[in-house]
Formats: sequence, structure tokens, C-alpha cells
Amino acid sequence: MKTKEKLLQEVANLKAEIKKRDFLISSLQEQVKSLEKYRFGSSSEKDPNQMPLFNEAEQIIDSKPKLKTKGKKKKAGIRKTLPAELPCVEKVYDLDNEQKTCPNDGTELKHIGEETSEQLLFVPASVKVIKHKCYKYACPQCKKHIVTASKPRDPIPGSIASPELLSYLSVSKYADGLPLYRLSQMFNRLNIKISRTSMADWIIKCGSLVQPLVNLIADEIYNQPCVHVDETTVQVLNEPGKKAQSKSYMWVQRAGKNVLFNYSRSRSQATAEKLLANYNGAIMCDGYQGYDAAGKSRNITRLGCWVHARRYFIKVTEQSEHPTAEQFINLIGQLYGIEKHIRENKYKPDKIKAIRQQQSVPIINQIKELLDQTLHSTAPSGLMGKALGYLQSQWNRLIRYTEDGNYPIDNNLAENAIRPFVIGRKNWLFANSVSGAKASANLYSLIETIKAHGLNLEEYFTHIYRQMPNAKTIEDIEQLAPWNYKPE
Repeated sequence: MKTKEKLLQEVANLKAEIKKRDFLISSLQEQVKSLEKYRFGSSSEKDPNQMPLFNEAEQIIDSKPKLKTKGKKKKAGIRKTLPAELPCVEKVYDLDNEQKTCPNDGTELKHIGEETSEQLLFVPASVKVIKHKCYKYACPQCKKHIVTASKPRDPIPGSIASPELLSYLSVSKYADGLPLYRLSQMFNRLNIKISRTSMADWIIKCGSLVQPLVNLIADEIYNQPCVHVDETTVQVLNEPGKKAQSKSYMWVQRAGKNVLFNYSRSRSQATAEKLLANYNGAIMCDGYQGYDAAGKSRNITRLGCWVHARRYFIKVTEQSEHPTAEQFINLIGQLYGIEKHIRENKYKPDKIKAIRQQQSVPIINQIKELLDQTLHSTAPSGLMGKALGYLQSQWNRLIRYTEDGNYPIDNNLAENAIRPFVIGRKNWLFANSVSGAKASANLYSLIETIKAHGLNLEEYFTHIYRQMPNAKTIEDIEQLAPWNYKPE
């Protein structure tokens, strides 16, 4: 017969086993919900090693859904008038002569006005041939001196591609995400036969042509006090030493209005060190450990991204109600409320630092207090445990943005720069070669920098493709940089 002590011990063991199984069931339920959301929910970049920034909502202040108001119908939108500078073709509709008399008394009708409506006319693309004629002259006396008039150098010597055509291809592929085979089909409908192979060759040569401009962008970025850094995958089919199915990476760096893409075959810390070899300021990035070595060797200050930290808690609330996770979300939302006020008033760095020290630091202290209260009483393997673990591990980096008004609170600038690449990748899927991936990096750098500077993409690309082959000095090239460009 079992003693009372043994029975109590068995009960305690059973309770511990039940608690262990309950936690396992809860953990499995979280995984099932997460997988269901992955399979059937909205799509985003999936990386098991980090919380992604892609497709993260930019407006972070409102953490709870707004309730729908009853009894009020949404007002119909007012159609915006078309731009006044567009050419206008008027079509006038008048009554027949027999309709211009009153049917009641036969009096001639008087014109009292008109009803006007507008439509937008779209003229499909048209193509023309530019025939270059270089006149030749010879001395009729000695018949030895012959001279030919010169024409500007072409962006791709010996090619049929004009600067305008190369501009159209660059913008269509890298800004609009159109694969080259679709562009080839579009030209075919115009009875123009341009193969995908020819266009790919042109793109690679354009990528090389703009390299000096990309170097200028890199110089501008590395002169800034803080650089945003991120990376995403890209598949390169014909890469020496790697299978076609393996992953390579596109790294993005951004500071202010300048964006730099770099292709690399790996996501190793050696790549991060190489990209940051000429920099010793601060970097804003996620928690990827590959940046650690670069930070130490170059004495680079690492900043943490509050969007990433918040995202972990959002994931907790997506699975079930969790008051503590909601507290974290609301407190982080208050930090973003302060940042919105700073952004709207365009304060200078010294003022920004003072506001953060006065208003943001007390909120951060509340977050730290809540973290200390819940960290050790939460199982580390659950969603909430992972959220708390990430917050704890990144804490010193997360709070560092309050120390300098030049530092950002998150990595949204890098996200905004890399998102067009991610969207375009869904269309063209992969790069055929390393040279193609490097050309893409250069052209994406220019595309996103041009957009950030508010320039017209096709106008700018046409300009540089026309002028770059004829630029002879560093000063000539500097005049072609996006920040120096003046539309004609």
C-alpha cells in the first residue's frame, strides 16, 4: 500500500506532466495558426531566421482596428480634373437645323451654354527610326584630306538601341516590374522584332555604363551619420559553384534620398564587412548577427528597429487575446506618436534629441519595467517568449536612437527602398547570370535614388544614357548625378 507521501508525489508529477502537455498543445496550436496564416493569409517575405520588414505597415501608431460608425454613409468621391497642361482635342456636338426651332411656337432657339465632360485619350506607343547621317568632305585639289562629321557617342556602340529605348526598357523592367520576355512580346505587336537575349545584353551594358553614378551614390551614403541596411534573396541560375536553386542576396543601403543595391552570393558577415568597409557611423538594421563583426571592426554603432520588436507582439495578438502583448504594442505606438510629431514639425537633430530624452525615454522605461516583470515568468519557446526574448536581446540597440537626433527609430527607409525589388522579383523570378544580377543592382540603385529625389524616371534615364558616353571628366559625371540634375 502506497504511503500518503508517495501518493502526493505522484499527484505532483501528474500535474507537472499535464502542465507540460498543456504547454505543448498550446505551442502546437500557435504553430498551426501561424502555418494557416502563412498558407492562406496575406503574403510577405518569409525568413525563419528573422522577423521580416517587407510589407510591414508604415502607419504604426494606430494599434487597434477602428470601429465602423453607424448611420453615416460614405460620401461619393469627387472626380479630379485632368491636368491642364495636357493637350486638348475639342469635339463639339450641335443640334441639327430643324431641331433649333421651338416645337410649340416655331421660335428660333437661342444658344444659352453647353454641357462639358472630359475623357482621357490614350495614344498607344509608336516607334520611329533615327537615321544618322555624318557628312564626309574631301579636298578636291590634293585629294588626300578627307574628314567626316562626328556624332555623339552612343550608349551601346553598334546597337540599334537609342537612349530613349534604353530608358524605356530600364524603367519598364526595374520600376514597373515587367520581365524582358513580356517587353519582347509588346514590341512584337508593333511589328518590331527585338529578342529577349538582345534586351538582356543591353541591360547588362547599361548597368556597366552607370557604374560611375552608382559610385557617387555610394560616396554620398557613406558620408551620412546613419545608414539603413537590409537584404533579401535573389536566385541566380548560372552562378559558378552554386546550384540554380540556391539563394543569393541583394543588399540595400539607404541614407536620406540615396539608395544603393549590392549583389552578393551569400548573406555572410564577410559581405556585411565588405559593404561597410568605408563607413564608421551608425547602421540601422534588424537583429541579424552578420553585422556584428562589421560593427566591431569599424567601430560602427548598431541601432535596433522598433518595427521588428513590435511585429513579434503583433504576432502574439493575432493568435489570441493577450493583454500584456497589447500593452507592449500600445507603448511602442506612443513612441511612434512622438516620432510623428517630430516628423511633421521637421525639427533639427538637437531638438529631436531633446524631445526624445524628455518624452520618449520615460515611455521606454515603462517598456523595460514591463519586460522585466514578464520575461522570466513566460516560457521562452512560445510566441510571447520569443517576442520578449527578441526585445531583451536587442534592448541596448533599440534605445540608442534617443541618443542622437540623426538616428531613426526603425528601418522603414530600407524597407521602402527594397520593396520594389521584392515586387519585381515576383514577375521576373530570377537572374540568369551574375553579371545580370550586378547590372540589376546598379539600375535598382539609380531607380530608387531617382524616385527619392522626385525626378521623372524616363526623362532622367534618357538624359544619362545620352550624356554618360560623352562625359570625359569627373566633373562631367558629377553633373549627371540625381541631386545635380535639372530637367530640360
